[in-house]
Amino acid sequence: MRSVWRRSRGFAYLLLLAVLPGCSTFSKVGDFFDMSDDEDPQAPAELVEIEQQLDVKKLWSVGVGNGQGDGLYKLQPFIDGDRIYAAAANGEVRAIDRERGRTLWKDKIKIGVSGGIGHFENSLYLGGSDGEVVRIAADSGEVIWQSEVSGEVLAPPQGNGRVVVVQTYDGKLYGLDHETGERMWRYDSDVPVLTIRGTSTPILDGGVAYAGFASGRVLAFDINDGSVRWEARIAIPQGRSEIERIVDVDGTMTLMGTELYVASYHGRIAALDTRTGRKIWQRNVSSFYGVSQGFGNVYLAEETGTITAFLRNGQGVRWQQDALAWRGLSKPVPVSSYLAVEDFKGYLHFLSQVDGEFVARIRPDGEGARADMLADGNTLYVYTNDGKLLAYDVRARS
Repeated sequence: MRSVWRRSRGFAYLLLLAVLPGCSTFSKVGDFFDMSDDEDPQAPAELVEIEQQLDVKKLWSVGVGNGQGDGLYKLQPFIDGDRIYAAAANGEVRAIDRERGRTLWKDKIKIGVSGGIGHFENSLYLGGSDGEVVRIAADSGEVIWQSEVSGEVLAPPQGNGRVVVVQTYDGKLYGLDHETGERMWRYDSDVPVLTIRGTSTPILDGGVAYAGFASGRVLAFDINDGSVRWEARIAIPQGRSEIERIVDVDGTMTLMGTELYVASYHGRIAALDTRTGRKIWQRNVSSFYGVSQGFGNVYLAEETGTITAFLRNGQGVRWQQDALAWRGLSKPVPVSSYLAVEDFKGYLHFLSQVDGEFVARIRPDGEGARADMLADGNTLYVYTNDGKLLAYDVRARS
């Protein structure tokens, strides 16, 4: 049986998977809290006026199919050189010139896309809602092969020219042959009774794949045969109810040299030594938005809406910003000297990486953007839920 847990005011949707034999239908539950804003401790914070210290100029906008569709997906674009690739839930895929926003090619693959886009050289990888994995040519959109795995793919498959690593919602990790799509190996994890709808994105580095699971664990795999090199527990299930015991590693992990930064729901943020899996440092948090880094900080948006800059060396917190409480934030993304984060109402907030103070705010649209934003230099790319891919130039006012 699958069900939806919807937090109040309809912004931070957590889809929960209940593992019961012979039951795989969706049902929708009403608001988890049924009270007025005055009584609701998790009512979204009201926005206060700020001084606009940045010029945030829209460079271009391109529509990509139906965007994230109705499946609450997080289809993230991918930047490669002078191109950016984006896919929509209805199967539309576009290659776009990053400077002018001109579409270089457009195609439509015959699957419902739920995970993407992964990339390696001239290959793009996409995952499907019915367990499909597709490799297409990055220069044309032509399908090279299509393979099948056991369940819905909610994160971009990752490849290195030898192996394509795919994580599925039912707790499995696959290694597929890059040339043929045939299965090389499979790892099965234990899936808790309830889990957030989503998975972390595997990270490939040399001959190792790092993956986080709903059990609150991160594992390192030999990419050639799927053998486990090490395992690290980020969170331990605690509490009396199954909801309280959710410890998913669901957001994007970040790799810096030999350090892997990862966060879990109802658990911790931790820095792991990729050679051994040993925890270098950890702090108690609850997040499913993903981790980023910049200016010697590790950034995280907590479930509560508090944005925290942890010192990368583990020596504590540089700053915290709690003015966006319960506004259903995206993963914070560094762009130039700033930090960008979008909320459930579609407002895009810019903070200083130095002290966390607000420096600008715009509203790309009212639909919000679940997919992680991308940044390169002074340019920020936002892919909204309804399918607008927008490029912004972000600079301090002179």
